[in-house]
Amino acid sequence: MIAAILVGMMLQSYGCKDTSEKKILTKEVTFTKEGELTLKKGVTDSVVAQLDIEFAESEYETQTGLMYRKSMQANRAMLFIFENDSQRSFYMKNTEFALDIIYINSNFKIVSIQKNAKPLDKSSLPSQAPAKYVLEVNAGQSDQWGLVAGDVVQFSKN
Repeated sequence: MIAAILVGMMLQSYGCKDTSEKKILTKEVTFTKEGELTLKKGVTDSVVAQLDIEFAESEYETQTGLMYRKSMQANRAMLFIFENDSQRSFYMKNTEFALDIIYINSNFKIVSIQKNAKPLDKSSLPSQAPAKYVLEVNAGQSDQWGLVAGDVVQFSKN
């Protein structure tokens, strides 16, 4: 009899645990301004855009990026920082809005741009040359600003 009561209590506690785990909700990630970035034309040095940026530097941040967000304001971006210049490739898995992905070398020059990356697409979007930095902005903005390879970025941390 006591054994039956103990088994019943154990089953009941497992049932409660399973129920509570199913109630866990994921919260949308929000933007946190960590610095500012300026985009300039390489030839004329004229400013084409100034953005508030969030940095992705840790392994977790670089793997997550802008995933699990619904949108991003036009004056915001995410800047990924890596240790050195290398061929880079990004994808849009779990990213719910279209992006332009801008690859930048260690001299702060744009080396290539992947335009209008489709939301939730797992296709590889590689750089055309080695890059140390990757800037993600809303789709269409690189065309709006007239960005091309050779244009320059400057950024500062808060």
